[in-house]
Amino acid sequence: MNIKEQTKKMDAIVSQGAIVDAVKEFFADNANTSDYGNGKTHGKQEMLAKMEGFAGAIAKVNGITHHNSIVDGNVSASEFTFDFDMKDGSKIYWHEIIRRTWNAEGKVVEEEYFNAA
Repeated sequence: MNIKEQTKKMDAIVSQGAIVDAVKEFFADNANTSDYGNGKTHGKQEMLAKMEGFAGAIAKVNGITHHNSIVDGNVSASEFTFDFDMKDGSKIYWHEIIRRTWNAEGKVVEEEYFNAA
């Protein structure tokens, strides 16, 4: 499986704000995630539930910027800036690196988020 092509496709979907669709299409069933706030998910279904809840809490997308991606073997790193107004009145502005480990079928088995601010 061409990981560079899979990364490009996934990043394009994320850039459009379709984060739930990205998880549905690109995550393996056994995928795990972790973020710099010590949040973790175990399995695709748990991540889907988390992303559906998050996406449902967004009032307005001010911008999603994909800066760059690199791929080395079965590992990719993508840099994004996310700018959201939330339904609860709060604002989210994340500049982060998303590190993904891919399996031989071109599915994400591990996704880790790093604060790039």
